[in-house]
Amino acid sequence: MPTMYFEFSLGRTLLSVGLCSAVFLQTVLTADVVVDWDIGYITVNRDGYNTRRAIGVNGELPIPPIKATIGDTMYLNVHNSLDKSTSIHAHGLFQRDNSFMDGPAMVTQCGIPPGESHTYIYKLEQTGTFWIHGHDHHQNSDGLRTPLVVYDREHPPYEYTDDILFSVEDWYLEEFEEREKQTLDPSLPFPPPHGYGFGLIDGYNGNDTKPLYFEPGNTYRLRFVNMGALTTFQFTLPGHRMRVVEIDGVYTEPTEVDGLNIAPAQRYSVLIDAQKNTQFNYQYNITMYAEFLPHKQGLSPRVYMGDVIYDKSAPLKTIRSDAGWSHFRFADDITLASLDGEPAMPVDRNLEFTIGNNVYSTGQHLDHFNNITYAQPLVPTLYTALTMGKLAMDERVYGPQTHAVVLNHMEVVEITIHNPNTMPHPLHLHGHVFQVVEYGLAKAFFPIPDAFKDIPTVRYTGSCPSKRDTMLIPSMHYIKIRLRADNPGVWIFHCHLDIHHAMGMAMTFVEAPDVLQRTQRVPPRMVEFCRKLGFPVEGNAAGNSALDFTGLPTPPTIVARSPASTGRALTGRD
Repeated sequence: MPTMYFEFSLGRTLLSVGLCSAVFLQTVLTADVVVDWDIGYITVNRDGYNTRRAIGVNGELPIPPIKATIGDTMYLNVHNSLDKSTSIHAHGLFQRDNSFMDGPAMVTQCGIPPGESHTYIYKLEQTGTFWIHGHDHHQNSDGLRTPLVVYDREHPPYEYTDDILFSVEDWYLEEFEEREKQTLDPSLPFPPPHGYGFGLIDGYNGNDTKPLYFEPGNTYRLRFVNMGALTTFQFTLPGHRMRVVEIDGVYTEPTEVDGLNIAPAQRYSVLIDAQKNTQFNYQYNITMYAEFLPHKQGLSPRVYMGDVIYDKSAPLKTIRSDAGWSHFRFADDITLASLDGEPAMPVDRNLEFTIGNNVYSTGQHLDHFNNITYAQPLVPTLYTALTMGKLAMDERVYGPQTHAVVLNHMEVVEITIHNPNTMPHPLHLHGHVFQVVEYGLAKAFFPIPDAFKDIPTVRYTGSCPSKRDTMLIPSMHYIKIRLRADNPGVWIFHCHLDIHHAMGMAMTFVEAPDVLQRTQRVPPRMVEFCRKLGFPVEGNAAGNSALDFTGLPTPPTIVARSPASTGRALTGRD
């Protein structure tokens, strides 16, 4: 087996930056940005009503946003003060030639053991709006998340006066581990009780949301990051011109809209033109909702209002939408266009998947891609790709439940995902952005409800498809995306509703393992983490040779299609 380890040399001068300060560096050509995180448990009251244990950094929650400039190198020094392993994912960064820093536990690394430390190295080669979050034990849901903004070093393609960041997230009374138990324990009723979380804006109860101060004639860039685990957030600002100019770290052609629906893990930037005078003040609206949750007054949806102030003494102008929300123009992937003008790529290979939920022989209701429910291997999938030689091109060596698909270097793959369920799913691909080329009603594997039959059957992209890394597949729909396999590594593709990820809605793309073996090596300290946690560091998914999977748990068998596919929420109690 080829060796895969080498020592990292940190041979640059480091600029140490305190965690609580903004890191926006423009005075040098490039900079090394150092951020120190001590991850541990804290007791907080984030929603204004309930005190609970959460996961914070340096004894704080919310975690301050991180800001840097393209071309910088960021060093995130993590110490694990939890009682279980942890790992960190920089959501939206490609990690080109650096896939072992991507973060998902048992995909590209073993988690950082309790009491241990690790430095994540991020080469900031993309501009835009991203976020950083835990990727082990679904610690994202318990507070381990914060925005990351990477600014343009030169002038951005659009002119604006100020840059304003909004982070939104949902927050629940119970820790994720308890909500996961309610869902996966076969001795408990399924589905579990509906849950109605609280909305947090910039880390605090949405009822305390900040005012915006606008000056007449200015243009403002508003960035939105949905760091939530389950719910979508809608943003509107009546009376103002709004144009989408970025989605998921990719600039778009300016597209005028009336509002945004921001699914979990998605990001948007909009330009908003201020009024020409100070005659009135206005209000913006941020609504937290999930279409699969029953309506309950004050709980679902939750509506938060913030003031847009031109003059503190001016009256508030209320703008009604008597025509109804159906006439509002909300940002739509299929109508947006990437600013780089790249046309839809010609396709070399087609892949097709159906997502859903089944009842398995364990008595659990689990999610799947093509009836394969994801389970972690005993060896991180990246380590298998690096140590199996030519066998790394054989998808079987990655085990029966990683659902690995091997991609050839530089091929263009069109992926069709069917969602014949009455619950939407935000799917996130690590290591890439993809072109969104087609939407339509899901093929009739299952009956399509009457409510969906008047929806246009197929909608195609324009000449320059939008690109993003997280797409929301509407209920009873399919979507087609295209990507070029130009980033050798191991990249997980999963639902970003955290409970669905825990239920197995994930799969793995093993990209160009032959190239990967020649170009990337894992730092020895990361290998030691596996040994300290008791995991093997080479071989197939079980740590053995060839197709010997002795020691790997036997996959459960399908008993029936789950009634949960009709959309009952899996969220825990409020």
